[in-house]
Amino acid sequence: MAKGVKHYKRDGTEWIGATHKMPDGSLHSSKTHGKTSVKLFHFEDLSKTAKEKAMPGYGIKSMKPKKKVTLPKRGQRTATNKKKKK
Repeated sequence: MAKGVKHYKRDGTEWIGATHKMPDGSLHSSKTHGKTSVKLFHFEDLSKTAKEKAMPGYGIKSMKPKKKVTLPKRGQRTATNKKKKK
């Protein structure tokens, strides 16, 4: 695991704190291993739902902006408020 890279719990919660490396090479929370230590992951190793929690908006496709609707100026005649011809 690289230094300066953010680490996350399995559910996508960012881990800010001490870490230790296990003999198998995986990174865990806390300075030393204990009952509360959990395995840590890089962003790209998280599940889709965990990535969404870690970075809200992840995976949402950008939407094209809607066409701007121009409203008539005050007092301007429109198709709905034109005077009827006699």
